[in-house]
Amino acid sequence: MCGNNMSAPLPAIVPAARKATAAVIFLHGLGDTGHGWAEAFAGIRIPHVKYICPHAPTMPVSLNMRMSMPSWFDIYGLSPEADEDESGIKRASENIKALIDQEVKNGIPSHRILLGGFSQGGALSLYTALTTQQKLAGVVALSCWLPLRKSFPQASANSPNKDMHVLQCHGDADPLVPFIFGSQTAEKMKSLINPSKITFKTYRGLPHSACPEEMVDIKHFIEKQLPPISDE
Repeated sequence: MCGNNMSAPLPAIVPAARKATAAVIFLHGLGDTGHGWAEAFAGIRIPHVKYICPHAPTMPVSLNMRMSMPSWFDIYGLSPEADEDESGIKRASENIKALIDQEVKNGIPSHRILLGGFSQGGALSLYTALTTQQKLAGVVALSCWLPLRKSFPQASANSPNKDMHVLQCHGDADPLVPFIFGSQTAEKMKSLINPSKITFKTYRGLPHSACPEEMVDIKHFIEKQLPPISDE
């Protein structure tokens, strides 16, 4: 399981300004690294929260003519009909679960850990949150989709996260992961977990990227799901 991660350097980390009592694990998109997102979170940091932005291993990606780049799993296409790399998605998800376990060993309980990601990373964060036995604080899913969606609801039948809060964000001018794919994902999520806990936010004119307004919304979501605890 860990072999898949050996080619990836250690995560980019924004440490908590005081004792860390909560953590955000955020997964970057295809061809990227965790560094840019670590910088983005440093700009909206909350003092008791540690931000962990791991780097995906490098692998050939079918979507990009088998060119090697950082990727959590292989991608064949970015439409609801595209074939999917089932074994790669499951292997990547196990690696993220191991990362969550590591933080639990470091003293942060899983229900104080929020999982998130952008694009391919957001897809992996949704899949992992629905299939893990670790109870999480919630998910921030940006410009993304739910992988292996036909494996649900069976794949999430025993999920401890049926009541978790999800913030899903998508630009309505996204040329890569179509907006309709994002909104269909939100509808699918509502059939899998408590629909009242899902917020789907649309950003007008936003392409396949993040924007300052979205980062403020993310900060508010994190503040709400990971409040300070009294013994800090």
